[in-house]
Amino acid sequence: MTKILTPDAPKPEEFLDAEAAVERLIALYEQATQFLRDQFTSVMEQVPEETRIRAFYPEVRFRTSSYAQVDSRLSFGHVSSPGTFSATITRPDLFRNYLTQQIDLLIDNHHQPVIIGPSDTPIPVHFAVTGDDAVNIPQDGAAEFTLRDVFDVPDLSTTNDDIVNGTYAALDGVRPLAPFTAQRVDYSLARLSHYTATDAEHFQCHVLFTNYQFYVEEFEDYARAMLRDPESGYTSFVSTGNAEITDPDAPLPVTQKVPQMPTYHLKRENGAGITLVNIGVGPSNAKTATDHIAVLRPHAWLMVGHCAGLRNTQALGDFVLAHAYLREDHVLDDDLPVWVPIPALAEIQIALESAVAEVTELEGYELKRVMRTGTVATIDNRNWELRDQSGPVQRLSQSRSIALDMESATIAANGYRFRVPYGTLLCVSDKPLHGELKLPGMASDFYKTQVARHLMIGIRAMELLRSTPLERIHSRKLRSFDETAFL
Repeated sequence: MTKILTPDAPKPEEFLDAEAAVERLIALYEQATQFLRDQFTSVMEQVPEETRIRAFYPEVRFRTSSYAQVDSRLSFGHVSSPGTFSATITRPDLFRNYLTQQIDLLIDNHHQPVIIGPSDTPIPVHFAVTGDDAVNIPQDGAAEFTLRDVFDVPDLSTTNDDIVNGTYAALDGVRPLAPFTAQRVDYSLARLSHYTATDAEHFQCHVLFTNYQFYVEEFEDYARAMLRDPESGYTSFVSTGNAEITDPDAPLPVTQKVPQMPTYHLKRENGAGITLVNIGVGPSNAKTATDHIAVLRPHAWLMVGHCAGLRNTQALGDFVLAHAYLREDHVLDDDLPVWVPIPALAEIQIALESAVAEVTELEGYELKRVMRTGTVATIDNRNWELRDQSGPVQRLSQSRSIALDMESATIAANGYRFRVPYGTLLCVSDKPLHGELKLPGMASDFYKTQVARHLMIGIRAMELLRSTPLERIHSRKLRSFDETAFL
């Protein structure tokens, strides 16, 4: 018979204090992962016979027998009906502020304790050793034993988006308390480090996506200016490879190997700063980035990139504020059917329009000289112009689209799917339907004059959103009939 070796964890305990509950989650997680790291090091020296080594994720569990009468304006922080709810938790140290806030709301709204203890979900050894440079998981066949015979390994059958996709089935009657399971979060944290070359701890609550390197250069210049200003509130700037500076004149190392999605963080206390992700071109990259950043539960993400203007009345450099999306990107068809509408979010739209007005110093009717509001079409074929124009152009006209790109609808749709407030402000860089193609010389002049202003609009919009109460940004528009209590 196989012996199972596990850490001696404390029994589940009730908590009415959110901070104390989170401290217990941190202690349980650290005990479990340290146990796995120590045992893995030992096993690499001598393999135990007929022994399975296992530790479990900590868990938040909540029970209520009544329908709570909570503030009807709140879209999170409460459960909608009696029952038992639970969530497995990973990296509670990283999510300390988030967990404290969500647990505190749950306790306040229901006047019931949360129960903190070990779950029955094993921690894969790969995730337990993440961040420990002294421990490396060998490739299959490189060790003298089969890894999965001794330790738990990642299981994709339990690492999915069933909860956020609305397809989760609670077979044991216990419903989800959070939108992601611990395994799903761990998977994304590992992917984020790989794709962005920065650790998850550096990501801020306000995320800007772009599709051009020019924005990165402007973002670094802006970050250095903020670090020079002692009143800005920004504390440091992080570049790829986790290179972090607090001195505005400090050099950043030259990246020898550029990651797939270079990411930069202008940090502020409690994660209230701004992260910029250069996702490159295409809906696949846009989905990949948002799939993984979503587990960090950002307060908002915005797309600030370039697009093709579709109206003759537009000029190069004009802005496009998306209030609807034509989705022909296809990467989310299996998760979010195309018949699902992606609504514009009032708080995001107001912040973006206000930011454009501030930066351009135009307002009211005059603002229409440089900004159009309308439908943005997103496609998965970069060279759509080379096809017979009768089909694509007819669909674009029927949809009333005013701009076309390859990322915006994907980012907005995944924001809708993951309950992350989203918005899009694009800049017209070419007009293919009117013979103004993106050519090298024209692009150079265009980028020099427009990138800085466009980026500043995105940053200013995030600053406006930062001062907006959280419950107003995370509105009921993003929540379905039976939602998780955690945001």
